[in-house]
Amino acid sequence: MNKRKKITIVGAGNVGATTAHMAAAKELGDIVLIDVIEGLPQGKALDLMQAAPIMGFDSIITGTNNYADTADSDLVIITAGVARKPGMTRDDLLNTNYKIVHSVTENIVRYSPDCILIVVSNPLDVMVYTAYKASGFPANRVFGQAGVLDSARLRTFLAMELGISHKDISAMVLGGHGDSMVPILSHSFAGGIPIAKLLSFERLNEIVKRTANGGAEIVSYLKNGSAYYAPAAACVEMAEAVLKDKKRVLPVTAYLNGEYGAKDIYIGVPALIGSNGVEKIIELELTLDEKTALDKSLQKVRNMLKIVDY
Repeated sequence: MNKRKKITIVGAGNVGATTAHMAAAKELGDIVLIDVIEGLPQGKALDLMQAAPIMGFDSIITGTNNYADTADSDLVIITAGVARKPGMTRDDLLNTNYKIVHSVTENIVRYSPDCILIVVSNPLDVMVYTAYKASGFPANRVFGQAGVLDSARLRTFLAMELGISHKDISAMVLGGHGDSMVPILSHSFAGGIPIAKLLSFERLNEIVKRTANGGAEIVSYLKNGSAYYAPAAACVEMAEAVLKDKKRVLPVTAYLNGEYGAKDIYIGVPALIGSNGVEKIIELELTLDEKTALDKSLQKVRNMLKIVDY
């Protein structure tokens, strides 16, 4: 009989707990929710377990403050870190979250040396690189969640604008997770029709701008907190691709070793995701404007890496 997969989610805040909820609903495996705050992961795990008879899932969810309980995880999702507050950029979080992610990764690796790591903490591109360095893992086993979320936001706004199903929108966002993200409109379609044939250049620009500002728009509404439903859904889509060896083509924050003209850096690109993590980087043919924007995004990530001495 096949043993259930073990998933650890670091951070029992809104993103972590919602990820646990969605992963359990899909029965992706048994889940360990870990947090530094005593009682928080235990309480949320127990609450989720009591939803199991109603929702009909058999995943076991446990809460803990002890990394020993995460031992032998197949997949670890790192959501730990300080969330953005109104007026804060993702970059403002850099030094604080660098220390948190570095420490978390060391603790995880001690108990689960064969796991695959998905990083969600912001500023995302630098945090994924931090986890890669702290873990000592091969690059394919460490990647980040940004493009799936940013692409979902772009697809949402395009579907709303055109009044059609989200299922019929195919669109992808590459580059750094933040203001320098690069929506690839040359590879965006609605029902197979190029998006540029359906919307004016001006309207597309407005939608692109709203996508880049997608997280901040939610922060401004919530006042005290940031987005978590869509980020959690994005985490679970990526986790499922790994745990079920789906071979999905997803935009993720992956390590480049010459692809897109860049080396030794993590940034959002389309990749084949399966049981080995990032199994292949897919290089799209970009327009000159898109290539320029991606180069600019790469430079911004490099500048941030320098702040934490990488």
